[in-house]
Amino acid sequence: MKAPIDFFFEFASPYGYLASLRIDSIAAAYEREVVWRPIMLGAAFKASGSVPNAQAPLRGPYFFHDVPRSARLMDAPLVMPPTVPMNSLAASRTYWWLFDSDQDIARGFAQALFQAHWGEGRDMSTVDQVLEVAGTFGISADELRATLADPGVKQRLKDETDRAIGAGVFGSPFVIVDGEPFWGADRLDQVERWLATGGW
Repeated sequence: MKAPIDFFFEFASPYGYLASLRIDSIAAAYEREVVWRPIMLGAAFKASGSVPNAQAPLRGPYFFHDVPRSARLMDAPLVMPPTVPMNSLAASRTYWWLFDSDQDIARGFAQALFQAHWGEGRDMSTVDQVLEVAGTFGISADELRATLADPGVKQRLKDETDRAIGAGVFGSPFVIVDGEPFWGADRLDQVERWLATGGW
């Protein structure tokens, strides 16, 4: 059985959101599994000397023009949230906590969080906002609040982020197929071609 495809993303990234709408169907067409791996992109920016697109001179205005255009091309729902970039700590910690007990629920949570933030324009930066999404999966608010304060849960996200950076991940989305890296939602066509041909 072939190794799963690693899908690294940051909840604060609209390009991560757009890629999330396609990555599973692309992989399924070639009988491949996908492991969704949220990270804290700020740590990667620190390592690479970069800054969020929205905050970069010249690149910022282009970002705010390109994101809606890219969503229209995909016919994907998009409402710019009030906070860009969002603080994704609570969302990412919740994901990895869920991942250890049920990867399907974790993925469903990630999809719902992306939809709420980018599809509906709801800021998902705070614990209370994340709890709204998590509650639709039957997750207890009290349990999740306690979990998010757990040092082990905090460390898990840090470790996953460090592993991603160690693997060369510096942006969102970032897909690794059998050791081959692809950065950006606009590289998903290349990912699909790589899966179809075995590489070039």
